Amino acid sequence: MEKINKIPEIGLDPDNWNEVRALGHQIIDDMMDYLQTIGDKKPWTPIPQQVKDEFKKPIPHQPAAIADIYQEFKQNILPYPAGNIHPKYFSWVQGTGTPMGALADLLASVMNNNATIGDQSALYVDRQVINWCKELMNYPADGSGILVSGGSIANITGLIVARNTIISNAKNAGVYAAEGKLTAYCSSETHNCLGKAAEVIGIGNEQLRKIPVTDNYEIDIEALKEKIKEDKANGFIPFCIIGNAGTVNTGAIDPLDELLKIAKDEKIWLHIDGAFGALAKLVPAYQIKLKAIEEADSVAFDLHKWMYMPYEVGCVLFKNATAHRAAFATAVSYLTAHERGLAAGPETISNYGMELSRGFKALKVWMSLKEHGLDTYSAMIAQNIDQSFYLGEQIQTKHSLELMAPVTMNIICYRYNPGGLDDEQLNILNKELLMRMHETGVALPSSTLLEGKYAIRVANVNQRTRRHHLDEMIAGTIEIGDALMKEYEAKLFNFDFLIK
Repeated sequence: MEKINKIPEIGLDPDNWNEVRALGHQIIDDMMDYLQTIGDKKPWTPIPQQVKDEFKKPIPHQPAAIADIYQEFKQNILPYPAGNIHPKYFSWVQGTGTPMGALADLLASVMNNNATIGDQSALYVDRQVINWCKELMNYPADGSGILVSGGSIANITGLIVARNTIISNAKNAGVYAAEGKLTAYCSSETHNCLGKAAEVIGIGNEQLRKIPVTDNYEIDIEALKEKIKEDKANGFIPFCIIGNAGTVNTGAIDPLDELLKIAKDEKIWLHIDGAFGALAKLVPAYQIKLKAIEEADSVAFDLHKWMYMPYEVGCVLFKNATAHRAAFATAVSYLTAHERGLAAGPETISNYGMELSRGFKALKVWMSLKEHGLDTYSAMIAQNIDQSFYLGEQIQTKHSLELMAPVTMNIICYRYNPGGLDDEQLNILNKELLMRMHETGVALPSSTLLEGKYAIRVANVNQRTRRHHLDEMIAGTIEIGDALMKEYEAKLFNFDFLIK
């Protein structure tokens, strides 16, 4: 028999562990310095074209020195973040993270668990974190839940369980098992991920009824009742009401008590999208307004928003653990539990959601809650709310600024309005103003349209923000706005183009 030539076996661990150790120490030192001084930096820096061109290069075929790789990170990646760890970041609703949370992610990456199956510590930590989340929302101990990537998947998961509970054979036959078209209900201010959820679960966007809102941007209860009545008369099957615990545009909280009563009377599912606002339940002033969450069938919220955890970690909870499990559990031979060994661990998390592969995201929640304690988080959320009301009050004292919606929690919408301009001109002016705020580093709010009017939108879930940052943003808004008006008078800026 001819002798086989053996090729030397290889691996990906370093030949020189001391070199990696030294780089690891440097990275930790550099990143802690970076976080400690983050407020001294501009909140956002545009990426130069030559840096963007670096990311068009083809895949490398040969190895590079780890020190060179890290240097490239510091040169081309680290200086150009989105800015959400900065104290002047207020765009969309994005949390800031913490140093300990970042270290927890490092530890989770070193362990490199697939944290869904097996008799391993990660599953026990995950189970404890879910129990803690149930405590946050005052859900029953025998309820259920799962950690997910964020609010979008949390809401989709909630609607899957709602659909499968209302239609007993939906798991096999889908929406075709229903005797009519399924309909769900939410306000016109509901986040667009619920539209995607309607598409994913098969009812389609047309069957997600978007109910008008009141002047306070809360769902119109009478309009909701009328639409449900109309749909039932036309042979539709109402199966879910979605309430907002803090809308994305203005932070409005729907009248959840009234939604709960309608859901009970109609015998349909009540799901709460509490992506950030559900966590205001930890603040005494909001406990009564949000108490109906405790009786809702399911609630979605993000820990990487108003619990300041690093991305990504969201959660969805269910009062009925049996219904939650029934929507996802399947029996397959390769996931069979054993009496002993690695396969003797807790039930696979894939029986409660879509994923069979998932990182150890529970660790940063576990370590962060242990580091700070729940009372600190409650005080931190209350501080953000207090800062937001302060900002709203300051806006109302400036003659050239206009508050665009009532401040109800932590979102403030305003615009620069010096007078003498129509809404179309104000839209163009404020869009330009916002872009200049970003470019000059004044602050990083985002924008929205309220009844067709362009608003500068501030969402405060920032653990690093202090009142003086808000004062600086207001002063910067007025300064840039005044400069734009001077440019307009000098014909250097005009309104001859439409807002996109």
